[in-house]
Amino acid sequence: MITVTDAAARALDEFFAGRERGGIRIYLAPDSADGPHLALVMDEAGEEDRVEEAAGCTFCMHERLAAQVGSVLLDCVDDEFVLRPGTPFSRPAGGCAGCRGGSCGSCGQ
Repeated sequence: MITVTDAAARALDEFFAGRERGGIRIYLAPDSADGPHLALVMDEAGEEDRVEEAAGCTFCMHERLAAQVGSVLLDCVDDEFVLRPGTPFSRPAGGCAGCRGGSCGSCGQ
């Protein structure tokens, strides 16, 4: 389900330094100009979640989302966590809200 890069593992270690490691939920964030994307939040697993240990952390994701994305790569770029789904989400038809169907470079259209 989840692969954690070395950079992300170091960032997680720094984040949890001096505090208890709680559960981390991977969830589908609301649409942005680039369309839907995965995000992280501190949360404990529920009955309908898939749970996996990686990089010393417990990650959970709703079963339906896990089935949709297949796998997740967690990286850290410029001090921000970046989640890449194994099966990418489709881009909005006609481009993102930022380019309104033109070519802005952020949505690839």
